[in-house]
Amino acid sequence: MKRSGQRERSRTGALREYSADAARSGWRSLRLLFGGPARTRVILLLAGVLALNSADIATVGASATQLRIGLHISNTDIGLLVAATAAVAAVFSVPFGILVDRAHRVAVISITVATWGAVMLISAFSTSFSQLLTIRLVLGAMTAVSGPGVASLIGDYFPAGERGKIYGYVLAGELLGAGAGFVITGDVADISWRVAFALLAVPTVPLAWALGHLPEPARGGASQLLPGAERIVGHRELKLRERRRERGTGSGKDWNRPSTGSVQSLFSNEGGGNGKTQRSGAHNGHEPTDAQQLASQLGIEADPNAVLNTDPRTMGVFTMFRYVLSVRTNVFLIISGICSYFFLTGVETFGLEFVKGQYHMPQLLASLLMLIVGGGAMVGVLIGGRLGDNLVKRGRLNGRLIVAAVAAIITTVLFVPSFVTHSAFTALPYIIAAAFALTAQNPPIDAARLDIMPPLLWGRAEGVRSLLRTAAQALAPLAFGAISDAIGLRYTFAIMLIPFLASGVILLLALRSYPRDVATAALSADLEGRES
Repeated sequence: MKRSGQRERSRTGALREYSADAARSGWRSLRLLFGGPARTRVILLLAGVLALNSADIATVGASATQLRIGLHISNTDIGLLVAATAAVAAVFSVPFGILVDRAHRVAVISITVATWGAVMLISAFSTSFSQLLTIRLVLGAMTAVSGPGVASLIGDYFPAGERGKIYGYVLAGELLGAGAGFVITGDVADISWRVAFALLAVPTVPLAWALGHLPEPARGGASQLLPGAERIVGHRELKLRERRRERGTGSGKDWNRPSTGSVQSLFSNEGGGNGKTQRSGAHNGHEPTDAQQLASQLGIEADPNAVLNTDPRTMGVFTMFRYVLSVRTNVFLIISGICSYFFLTGVETFGLEFVKGQYHMPQLLASLLMLIVGGGAMVGVLIGGRLGDNLVKRGRLNGRLIVAAVAAIITTVLFVPSFVTHSAFTALPYIIAAAFALTAQNPPIDAARLDIMPPLLWGRAEGVRSLLRTAAQALAPLAFGAISDAIGLRYTFAIMLIPFLASGVILLLALRSYPRDVATAALSADLEGRES
């Protein structure tokens, strides 16, 4: 017995050592991929915020069968649960966008994530459909911060030339969250949907804590993290350094700089005297994006009637709405996003149900199939942003929109065979390829939105987009549920491909207005920087 116990302890110790080595190796790989520990920390935390939201939607869909049985509801009611959350999130998007542009963004996000976890835990104890629906209305308000907060922080944490790539990394978290909702909590839901909902609240505790310890970046680019950055220098530390320099008491190492001199940003130079990391062509701390620099090189003129001549911080809500919606490319991107996310939300909510019914699979095999498809989506979201960034670097100003438009049209074509066949083996290659194209369009579009808006409007512009997109997105689960109750999920998914195809066509229309809107945003940011 004594020797047996020693062998067991030895195996346990070896397993722990192996797990620790694997964790260290994984962390080193992430640091290498993302460009250093500081960038890795920011990317993982922002990805975690989006992962929570998508995991919630996917968990409701994965728990659909158990919810119907436990609460005696229909597919329409399942759709209503997701739609109600999205509708409230739409209403709160603009207030959170205003808050993001004016307040401490990191604190706002960390507090809402903590509240989100508490509300999710409470929802696990719901005893009726009406009670669960009411709790999810509160949940929707908490998730509204994710869009404006993440967009604004990416703009200020990372250089313009790689925002598409960074968005790809962050949006990968959204897919991982959806995968966790489908596979992990979906399998748990087979036992109890209440346990699945409670399990989803667990990661909010460490995430909220870690977000709360993230330094708030300076607006305008002074805190941007170049590849190899050792740690994050927030706006408070930058102000302290500036005061010390004014007193002549310190120079300080720029920790946002790479630790070795071999890695330098294409646009970087030292701003003399103020201790801030600035970019060539930047005006008073505001860095032009890569697309804006290219528009200047190509001699594209701004629209003088659309240049923002007032301080964005003093704009009222209606004035802000009017300006954001006066940017033609932004309107195209919003409408396109409405069409594509309408379909995507339906997939997240009823995708598992569709796979189970269309290919006659049990819950476990359907979850595994969704996990494989998610792998294709993960590759797409990582590659799409890089493709858009590279096209801009090669002189194709419309590169980001071209990638997104082509991906949307290809997605529509690839999904068709999956609705015709009942063989999972036959449909799988098409579905994986469609998932790749489906997600490849999102990072370049998100990066393009930062190209056409002045920096001090990033949060509110994202709030307006989230309001309009999420309002339409909220109808998706309800529409999918109601139509599927009438004609079945197979024909419902086929019909809903029509608006997705429309999203690609709309992006093609945006190619004409995008260059001038980029030049206009650059001039607006120039004036914005001089006033600040």
